[in-house]
Amino acid sequence: MKEHIAACVQIAVEPNNINYNIDKCCTWLEKAVKEYEAELVVFPETITTGFTPNMPIEAFYDMLKPIPGAHTEKIQKLAKELNTHVIFPLYERGENGIILNSSILIDDQGEILGNYRKTHPFPTERLGGGGWTTPGEDTVVVETKLGKIGMIICYDGDFPELSRVLALKGAEIITRPSALLRSYEIWEMVNKARAYDNHVYFLACNAVGPDAAKNYYFGHSMIVSPIAQVIALARGGEEIIAEKLNPDPIKYVSYGTKSPMIFDHLEDRNVKAYKEILQEGKSSFEPSRRISYR
Repeated sequence: MKEHIAACVQIAVEPNNINYNIDKCCTWLEKAVKEYEAELVVFPETITTGFTPNMPIEAFYDMLKPIPGAHTEKIQKLAKELNTHVIFPLYERGENGIILNSSILIDDQGEILGNYRKTHPFPTERLGGGGWTTPGEDTVVVETKLGKIGMIICYDGDFPELSRVLALKGAEIITRPSALLRSYEIWEMVNKARAYDNHVYFLACNAVGPDAAKNYYFGHSMIVSPIAQVIALARGGEEIIAEKLNPDPIKYVSYGTKSPMIFDHLEDRNVKAYKEILQEGKSSFEPSRRISYR
C-alpha cells in the first residue's frame, strides 16, 4: 500500500431523485479532492436513491440502470478528471427483475475495477422480509495504485467471516458504505473490531438524513486504523472527513507509544480449531421475528 489520503463524504440524498443525487455527489467529490487532496473517496450506501425506496419493487426496478451505465458515467468521468479513486454505492438493475445493492470501485482513469454486490442484505431489504434486494455471493478485493481494497456494505460488517476472507485475500483497506439503522455504539464497535481483527484500514461512510420511508441516519462516518484507532470521525450532518493512511501501520501496539507490536491476527490463527465454522446456524436466543434470508 502507498501512503495516500482517504476520505469519506457524508451527505444526505433527496430520496429517489437519482439525477439530483448524482450531481450532488459530483459536487462533493470535487470538494473532497480540491480541499482535502483525497485520492480515495467513499460515499454512503445507496447514494443515488437512499436506502429504502418505499415503492413497489417493479416501479423501483424501472428506475434503475445496469452497471456500468447512465447512473455511473458522470462519476466515472469526474474521477478521471480529478485523478482520484471513488467508492460509489448504488442500487443496480440486474436481469429478470433482480435488484442488487452494489458498490463500485472507480479508479483514477474512470474505469470500474470492481463491483461488489451486498452479500448480507439487511432483513428489511431482503425479498423474504418483503424487501427488494437479491444478495450477491462473491467477495471482492481490488488491486489499485493505492493498495488492495476490499469491499463490503453496511450489514456485511456484522459478519466477521466476510472481512476476514477479504483480509486473507490481501486487503489492506476495507470500505464499508452504510445506511445504518442501529445504534452509534454498535457502529463504532463493529468498525473498530473489523479493523483490529484483520489489521486493515476500515473506511466506514454512513448516511445522514432521511430516506423515502423516513428512516433517519446518524452519520458519524469514521476511518479506523489497523490497531483500532479512530483517526477521523464525522459528526451528524453533511461533511467530509479525511486522513493520510500510513503504509506501515502495525509496528506499535497502540498509538502514542513505541511499544512494539509482536502479533499478527491473521498469522496467529489456529485454523485447526475452526473446522466447524462453515455451517448454517442460529442464535440460542430468539429475536422478535425471524426473516427468511432469500
